[in-house]
Amino acid sequence: MALLKWYAANQTAITFAVGSQPIAVAFDGANIWVANFGSNTVSKLRAGDGVPQGGPFAVGTNPFAVAFDGANIWVANSNDNTVSKLRASNGAPLGTFVVGTNPFAVAFDGANIWVANLGDATVSKLRASDGFLLGTFGVGSQPRGVAFDGANIWVANSGDNTVSKLRASNGAPLGTFAVGTFPFGVAFDGANIWVTNQSSNNVSKL
Repeated sequence: MALLKWYAANQTAITFAVGSQPIAVAFDGANIWVANFGSNTVSKLRAGDGVPQGGPFAVGTNPFAVAFDGANIWVANSNDNTVSKLRASNGAPLGTFVVGTNPFAVAFDGANIWVANLGDATVSKLRASDGFLLGTFGVGSQPRGVAFDGANIWVANSGDNTVSKLRASNGAPLGTFAVGTFPFGVAFDGANIWVTNQSSNNVSKL
């Protein structure tokens, strides 16, 4: 039972230097990856002690989101309409791929990368193995968050206070659901979808 408890020593904050305006973070199983919006890089820190593991690594302009696909890191570059793919083991660049306007969020569905494009109310689906664009699908206004539930993609649409549900296999729309004001982040808990509503100061559970 002692292993399930939190102690003061576990809660002490330790600070590690990264790039300018760090804005998003992902875990690859051993390391923490940080998207540095202001310096157009990602930092890689060993999770155990925060020691930098090479880098920082250059990506596109104003990286805003980062995700891990099991082998590689994907970064949504919000100001140049691309995503960058880096090898997680060493940060080597593996490609830059064009998506929609102002990519703002990124998620992995087990085989493909989904990117929420804030500027044109779409999500892009790219094959994770090679970055090939498999489709672009319409969602609500100003999509800012994206998550995978094991079968479907959920997108938080901040411009119209909804979330969109798409079938992951083919992007078919499965519904649009009202939530709070200015939904931003979205996550799956194994059974339900949780949405943060920035302007109404609450979360919605679907």
